[in-house]
Amino acid sequence: MSGFALLCGLPWLLGVLLPAGAGGRSSRPTPTKAADFDRVYAGTVNINREELYSFNYTSKPGQVDAARVYVKSDSEDLQYPILFVVRQQKGVLSWQVPLIFRGLYQRTYNYQEVSRTLCPSEPTPEMGPSEQIIFVDVASMALFDIEYELLVTRLKSFQLTTDKAFNFTASPSQPQYFLYKFPPDVDSVIIKVVSETVYPCSVVSVQDIVCPVYDLDHNVEFNGVYQSMTKQAAITVQKKDFPGEQFFVVFVIKPEDYACGGSVPSSIKGKGNHTWNLQRTKSLQVTIVPSIKESDYVQAMLFSFLSFLSFYLGSLIVAFVHYVRVQRKTSAGRYSPDDGSGTVATSHPITTGTPEGNSYGAIEKLDLQTLSAGQYSEATANTRQNAAAFTDESSSSGGRQLSSPERGPPHGSDTDSSVEEESDFDTMPEIESDKNVIRTKMFLYLSDLSRKDRRIVSKKYKIYFWNIITIAVFYALPVIQLVITYQTVVNVTGNQDICYYNFLCAHPLGVLSAFNNVLSNVGHVLLGCLFLLIVLRRDILHRRSLEAKDPYTLEYGIPKHFGLFYAMGIALMMEGVLSACYHVCPNYSNFQFDTSFMYMIAGLCMLKLYQTRHPDINASAYSAYASFAVVICLAVVGVVFGKNKVWFWVIFSVIHIVASLALSTQIYYMGRFKIDFGIFRRVVMVLYTDCFQQCSRPMYMDRMVLLIVGNLVNWSFAVFGLVYRPRDFASYMLGIFICNLLLYLAFYIIMKLRSSEKLLPIPLFCIVATAVVWAAALYFFFQNLSSWEETPAESREKNRPCILLGFFDDHDVWHFLSAAALFFSFLVLLTLDDDLDSVRRDKIPVF
Repeated sequence: MSGFALLCGLPWLLGVLLPAGAGGRSSRPTPTKAADFDRVYAGTVNINREELYSFNYTSKPGQVDAARVYVKSDSEDLQYPILFVVRQQKGVLSWQVPLIFRGLYQRTYNYQEVSRTLCPSEPTPEMGPSEQIIFVDVASMALFDIEYELLVTRLKSFQLTTDKAFNFTASPSQPQYFLYKFPPDVDSVIIKVVSETVYPCSVVSVQDIVCPVYDLDHNVEFNGVYQSMTKQAAITVQKKDFPGEQFFVVFVIKPEDYACGGSVPSSIKGKGNHTWNLQRTKSLQVTIVPSIKESDYVQAMLFSFLSFLSFYLGSLIVAFVHYVRVQRKTSAGRYSPDDGSGTVATSHPITTGTPEGNSYGAIEKLDLQTLSAGQYSEATANTRQNAAAFTDESSSSGGRQLSSPERGPPHGSDTDSSVEEESDFDTMPEIESDKNVIRTKMFLYLSDLSRKDRRIVSKKYKIYFWNIITIAVFYALPVIQLVITYQTVVNVTGNQDICYYNFLCAHPLGVLSAFNNVLSNVGHVLLGCLFLLIVLRRDILHRRSLEAKDPYTLEYGIPKHFGLFYAMGIALMMEGVLSACYHVCPNYSNFQFDTSFMYMIAGLCMLKLYQTRHPDINASAYSAYASFAVVICLAVVGVVFGKNKVWFWVIFSVIHIVASLALSTQIYYMGRFKIDFGIFRRVVMVLYTDCFQQCSRPMYMDRMVLLIVGNLVNWSFAVFGLVYRPRDFASYMLGIFICNLLLYLAFYIIMKLRSSEKLLPIPLFCIVATAVVWAAALYFFFQNLSSWEETPAESREKNRPCILLGFFDDHDVWHFLSAAALFFSFLVLLTLDDDLDSVRRDKIPVF
């Protein structure tokens, strides 16, 4: 046989020798079977045999027709699955059986029963009724027969209606989606989905009217907006985002529950990486309700601004009444720091076993005139020894100390002439100027701690104001940039699991997904600005008094330093700005934005309260802000590592207790107990002298009581954190600051009342208002509406509807009330000691 003949006969020979189908699929056309809806078709397919079904129906204008295809096969051969291809007028949909879903750790979930909804078609009114054809092609590359079942049905309840609940079930291999059309008078709707069971984890998606619809676990995130769900989900949809004024609501059941905080089902553990027909059916109920209108946005904004502008009106009224009273007293010649009779009102310190009004302790100036020479020398020696034990500094401070003007004995006091005429008696004038001696007196007065030059101290406290402005600018700019990026990612990807909103009360506006949470922070900004104006007014009046060289301004009342007040006002405004930034997209990564300035506000309030009667020894702005920076760093580290890391809580508790003891020591000894390498020697000396050598009562009893209670509270916090390890570390830290502030404020007010000082009507009103508003605010704060400590799906279980004007939720009310509570708290600190403006500073006790 020639080579040409062999080449021509080779195709025939291969066709005879090879089995049918081994060389490829037959080229013969597959006959089409006309099929009916709602009828089950069973058959077999292989590499040489495929089935093609056609389903015909008539579509009418204005009527949306959708069909659903159910297929089933008992085959478990993953190498040769059955392929189903559905062809329609505007699209093609295909899948295989067994249908494979992939999970974590190379785990697969295989399903032999699948049902899919076909993309619907809606003819236009111009076309009139039209014939629609659906082709279903069933094929396989298997060399053997594979059985299957096919059922195509027309959906009767495919379009959702407003305010009407619809119940259905879904599973990983049987997703569902429905159509919704906006009514003419509705511009925005909320899709509410609920389920009685937590698991299986599901996904709710809103997609435009585009075919194909992405309704499987691996592609549902490709289009539209979506969010995971356990028992509750809500998505706000606006008409302007859909040109066709309609959209699909897609429901997908995930093969695993990791995305919702779940774990691997116990029924499949130990069965390898392949799981067949895992029962994960979930019953769902969807309700679409109209959202708010544009008029509601306007009403909410007017309410927010007018509510806080009313504080401006109230402040103007109070200022006007005060101005009228001052003018009347001035015209009557009665406006004077004294009581009108020329006798200055006095405030008596607390004494313990000593005569009232003239006991400074062992070296009290007023007692020097009644002591004998021997007693005076003994008291002086004891005092100098006491001071040397607390500090390594020289008792002679040289040029660093500013001596105070000499003050004679008070009027009406008896003078011992024998003491004055004693020529060999050394009066030791350094006692009157040495801070190491002065600050160890048993009873201190404000004049003892306000000896520095007023201008120098005032400039020192103004640094607080300028530093916090610098911090605010450098802190806020990257924060704003970051949250804008977060919001852009949410809008572009449609992934609503990035941000932890209260989705049942999240009203979008522009690019913001939850405008109401941002708007509710306007109170912090407005009230912070108002507080700055009130402080500025007081500052201007004080400067005028200084320019007039009013002796009462220089020698009476609490020294007026407004730098810390200005810093507090800026901090309140920045709290509103950063809280608004956080609520643009609240999540695990940016929670510190909402709390950073809360730490600073609490710290500044404590510093201001301490500075009131300790103006010369308060912390500098640099050390204070450095301490705040350390606290914020600890908060960030705690958020990252504080959930289950025992080592972190041990280290933090030790730092907390040591810091409490160090600060208590500084407060007790008025800053004269130096913290350096010699501290251990001084601690041993003090313990040996005061506890072992002679067990005596504390020299500063009131201070000791405060510090003991404060340390017990802080140690309790440390033990609580170590034992329970709360997940919300940032709120835990904030609770420590707030409790310490409230404890110190309560101590200050109690000591003020014990010292026969009084509360004027304005500070008394502010104290009551602060207590009431804080109580109401904390009630709403603990109404948890979301939690970034959990998965987004678990967080949505806590979502609740709006409670105020149909626009604001519980957390928004917390924003409103907390802004007012902070404002009243600031006013308490600003006006608390107004009653002392007519009292000499050497009569105002320090505590």
